[in-house]
Amino acid sequence: MHAKNLQDLFIDELKDIYDAEVRITKALPKMIKAAASEELSSAFKDHLKETQEHVTRIEQILKNLDTSPKGTTCEAMVGLLDEGEELMKEDGAPSVKDAAIIAAAQKIEHYEMATYGCLRDWARALNDDDSADILQQTLDEEGSADKRLTEIASSLNAEAASETSEDSEGEPVMARTRTGSHRPGSKTRNR
Repeated sequence: MHAKNLQDLFIDELKDIYDAEVRITKALPKMIKAAASEELSSAFKDHLKETQEHVTRIEQILKNLDTSPKGTTCEAMVGLLDEGEELMKEDGAPSVKDAAIIAAAQKIEHYEMATYGCLRDWARALNDDDSADILQQTLDEEGSADKRLTEIASSLNAEAASETSEDSEGEPVMARTRTGSHRPGSKTRNR
């Protein structure tokens, strides 16, 4: 970061979230395809359209600031999307995979909401009410997407909790998530 003042910081973070949103527009089609639940797939399709609009809005704000949106990599989003990609490749019952995909998507939503909230506040502090209004609109949409995912998760999580699978000896076992148990041959992460 090379921000010397709040205006510089505002521009740097706009470029960062721009890169994040562009990456999300590329990741959402994979999430749509990976989702077993029609409701979850539909939610991702709707959010893809919103995310494309978010990209356009950030481009407009940066254009108004005589700045190009290019030149920044959002390392946080790279990590969040990599984690989501890993979850989509996991074997498991469809409802369990959907629960994992929702968790990954909500991590992304929360990152975006935190970023847009800060950007909106900085725009207000810089007396840029037009940008603040645009950023608030995007923040509201991200919050709505998160709420919709929570609602979908409430039914999918119950379904995932009741799923059973077979262990290596063919015995039924309750489905496990990555955070609870290690399965032979699976990757685990230190927390």
